[in-house]
Amino acid sequence: MSLIREDVTYVANLARLEFSEDEVTALADQLGAVLDYAETLSGLDTSQIKATEHVLAVQNVFREDEIKSCLSNEDALANAPESEAGCFKVPRVME
Repeated sequence: MSLIREDVTYVANLARLEFSEDEVTALADQLGAVLDYAETLSGLDTSQIKATEHVLAVQNVFREDEIKSCLSNEDALANAPESEAGCFKVPRVME
């Protein structure tokens, strides 16, 4: 599936991007190649592939939770311009 220059210009306009004529031509060729590859993939027989199959063996690796030391509340708030009830106090964003 080839992409025409008008398609690239249309999508660029939607994304509020501006490209030179040379860039539009190059992008049309590159995006067309991606769409051609996707079209090739859609023609493959995947009926024997499980929906959750991975090319590489994937397994979850878990570790035990460890309690580690961290900043005290006072240290964390030491450089804060303002704090209240042990929390950073910032200007209200919404009324």
